[in-house]
Amino acid sequence: MSQKSQSLLDYLVENEPSFRKARLPALYSSFAAQRTLNPDGYAANLSAWRRALAKVAKSGLAPPPTSSSKPSLLVLNTDERLVSAFETKQYGRPLSLGLVIKEAVENKELVPLRQFLERKESIYSRSWSVWGLAGWVLKTAGVTDFLKGSGDKVPKGQFVVVENVEGAGKAFGEGIKDKEGRFERTFTRAHFAKVFNDQLVEGGRELSDTDMDVLLVFLARDKQMIDYDGKTVKIRDGEGEPEGLTDEDASIAQLKELLASLTHQTLLLSKRVEELGAQAKEAVTKQNRVAALAALKSKKLAEQTLEKRYATVNQLEQVQTQLEQASDNVQIVKVMESSSDALKSLTAKVGGVEGVEEVVDRLREQMADADEVGKILAEASGTTVLDEGEIDDELAEMERQEKEKERKKVEEKQQREAEERAKEEQKEAADLRKKLEAIGEVPSSAPVKDKETDEAEAMMGRLTLG
Repeated sequence: MSQKSQSLLDYLVENEPSFRKARLPALYSSFAAQRTLNPDGYAANLSAWRRALAKVAKSGLAPPPTSSSKPSLLVLNTDERLVSAFETKQYGRPLSLGLVIKEAVENKELVPLRQFLERKESIYSRSWSVWGLAGWVLKTAGVTDFLKGSGDKVPKGQFVVVENVEGAGKAFGEGIKDKEGRFERTFTRAHFAKVFNDQLVEGGRELSDTDMDVLLVFLARDKQMIDYDGKTVKIRDGEGEPEGLTDEDASIAQLKELLASLTHQTLLLSKRVEELGAQAKEAVTKQNRVAALAALKSKKLAEQTLEKRYATVNQLEQVQTQLEQASDNVQIVKVMESSSDALKSLTAKVGGVEGVEEVVDRLREQMADADEVGKILAEASGTTVLDEGEIDDELAEMERQEKEKERKKVEEKQQREAEERAKEEQKEAADLRKKLEAIGEVPSSAPVKDKETDEAEAMMGRLTLG
């Protein structure tokens, strides 16, 4: 069964746990007397109906306002049509629906639409009079005994479902985390609706115009997440940006909307050019020269229009880039200015350069006085006063002795290394003599010596001298 063909009760039985079939007779009965006889049961029935009304509204199954065919997801329309929508053959009409709406109004879970839109204070403010809202309901609905015990009659009107609005506001907050620059955070009202219309309620359901008005007021007044003046919307960045909208914001919003519109047109025109090209080819294949010429002419016109659109888009993108750079420059200058003021304030707190010098001089004087007082007290008590000069001389002598020790260690190390080298050279000479003896002695009468012998004797001589 599709959602469109479901009755309200069938939908609630499937999607609202508190509307179990075993509880339906109690929920459809007149339970006003349970307020005193069974307070827990009374509270449970009220809670079940409040969740049911919020869920029915958000599903889009509730009867739409008479002035529109599109259902409202954040606003509940209460009249005879709502009662009839809940009516079934088995359980009849919900006899306490009027009482449920009255209690929801008193607890600010339902807020009259006009009151919600016109109110200056936040709905979370204590100045929001509960009884004032209920009185407004009485006045607009014409039900004089609405709060005098006859709570079964359903008032005719439109009520903002606070639970649904809060859910949409939370989804909006999650969806704007990646929007950083001023250009990304600024919209016209119409462009804002196009961008966020189907992103704030589960299932991709679209908000009505009334829903969008309610949401914008809620985000601006009650959550302070945006600035909104009825035409321009700017998402606040939370980094100390001044509140309110400026002429620059309005210009950015209009530029952004125009750029989005032209970009969409280029996509449509590109698709149109491809379609006309395909039509021309098909006409040529079928040897339909007239149709082919017509398609080509249309294609040519579309291409010319597309070229102009692209040129305009490029110009607007350049303007956008310049605006973003200018906006960034403004923020940079503001940060530099505030930093300069902060440094100036901090420097002033320490008295400036002259003040710091004066403090340091006073500190030195006080330290000298403290040393003088210490010496006087030491002399008076018979304590030996340390001679700083003697201590310095003793330290210098200790350092000299330590350096002398280090020098001797270095000399001893060098001497040991020289002795080890000498032993190594003697060992090499002995090895060389053994090699020569193994070769044999050369006759003393020989007139010529070979090169190897000369080199060996020369090395022997050097070794002997060493």
